[in-house]
Amino acid sequence: MDLQAFKQRILPIQNRLFRLATMFLRNREDAEDALQDVLMRLWSNRQQLDTYQSVEALAVQMTKNLCLDRLKAHARQKPVDNADLGTVATTQLSPYRQTELADSAEQIRQLMDELPDTQKLVLHLRDVEEYSFEEIEEVTGLSINAIRVTLSRARQRMRDSYLKLNNYEA
Repeated sequence: MDLQAFKQRILPIQNRLFRLATMFLRNREDAEDALQDVLMRLWSNRQQLDTYQSVEALAVQMTKNLCLDRLKAHARQKPVDNADLGTVATTQLSPYRQTELADSAEQIRQLMDELPDTQKLVLHLRDVEEYSFEEIEEVTGLSINAIRVTLSRARQRMRDSYLKLNNYEA
């Protein structure tokens, strides 16, 4: 794979990889470092990339594994800067509503952190990155039925925890 082909196949997915790294590492600088490492590894192995059916699936898997390795090695997590994860168009909202949305987003992030790694990954890939079940299957190695079950359980757990946290269930 030459430089031009690398740019066409790898660089368009780097934002997805960055969001995935940020989800795991919860720190912008660590996520940037992880992304840089993944891109360097892909570039170093560019001659073998044509043998893979989906280079994007490989890149996502590499990012996930690298982030999990870093979390295990450092046994730490820093909170993510709220501005990093997509801010709401705040110019049209009242300050009360802005605060309410920011609090809800932080609660969702905390609840996602409590999910097992597989559920967190599947939920992120499906609902945030909008991957198809087939793409998630390539990335995780799980069957489509297992992905559906994992996704359902993750959503149910998130829903139950959110309702309990906000005392919506009386």
